[in-house]
Amino acid sequence: MWELFNKSLLHNYKVMNKELNRRDFVRTATLGGIGLGLAAKAETLFGMGSQASGRIGIIGLDTSHSTAFTKALNGPDVKPEFSGFRIVAAYPKGSNDIKSSVDRIPGYIEEVKKYGVEIANSIEELISKVDYLLLETNDGRIHLEQALPVFKAGKRMFIDKPIAASLEHAIAIFNASAFYKVPVFSASSLRYISGIKDIESGKIGKILGADAYSPCSLEKSHPDLFWYGIHGVETLFTVMGTGCKTVTRISTADTDVAVGVWNDGRIGTFRGTRSGAHGYGGTAYGEKGDLSLGTYAGYDPLLVRILEFFKTGVVPVKKEETLEIFAFMQAADISKQKGGVPVDVAKVMADGIKKAAKIKFV
Repeated sequence: MWELFNKSLLHNYKVMNKELNRRDFVRTATLGGIGLGLAAKAETLFGMGSQASGRIGIIGLDTSHSTAFTKALNGPDVKPEFSGFRIVAAYPKGSNDIKSSVDRIPGYIEEVKKYGVEIANSIEELISKVDYLLLETNDGRIHLEQALPVFKAGKRMFIDKPIAASLEHAIAIFNASAFYKVPVFSASSLRYISGIKDIESGKIGKILGADAYSPCSLEKSHPDLFWYGIHGVETLFTVMGTGCKTVTRISTADTDVAVGVWNDGRIGTFRGTRSGAHGYGGTAYGEKGDLSLGTYAGYDPLLVRILEFFKTGVVPVKKEETLEIFAFMQAADISKQKGGVPVDVAKVMADGIKKAAKIKFV
């Protein structure tokens, strides 16, 4: 799937680059036809070396992630692995209409100010004060809009989950990253659930399948799994890797189950809960035995990867995996709408690329 997409998009990029100078390209090009192919070698393109300064800015004070990262980097007992970095400023505006997010902003402004964080009046003002950005806005619908000024300023950025509220916007964000040659990545902290280390070390050998679960509350502004189910879906893909062929979803008021069949015949499942006690976890099935994925490890493991990315420009999570996670979730929505039939992930991805091609570059 990815070879076909990357080859096609790289060809489009080369043709357009011969015909248009940069000013004309910015004026007329669309995001869908550029960058995805080039981004396949992001580690090489974006390995710009270490930068000395560690001033970090936050976009969006409408999520607890913002205050958690601030406490970790600016608190009285900063861990050695976090030294050299500090949250120095934040632009508080996040969601426009998600009440649970909007209502948090005033309190979170006061909380981060206690840790010496300056409040900026605009994203542009924020960018001028920092070296790196954490895009923490809880509302994935406005991530593309908020990310573009950061790309244009040439500054590395982490985008918290969900990277976008649609597959086409997620593709557009990576296209913009490639066009401006500014690296970006997104991840759930559940990617670093405690049992992942044992899987990465080969403790149970080749992965034959996996089950993952997480809370899956819904938010009407986002596709079902994008809002919170993404945590468990990302856990599943961390274990299984890319290559999901079809997704079939069963949905009730309290529970979602999405079953993925991978190209090599392996099966991975996500279970999202909306009632009872909520937790995160799962099981990996390997050729040498089975392994519990353990417990949630908090934000620190993710923050370690973010800071290393800021220093080196090397993304810890490839865009192919992030985009396939979103194609999986979108396919699950389509399956639900069609009464639980299997949905082809490659077709969903192709449709997303076509839609992204209509997004004008601004």
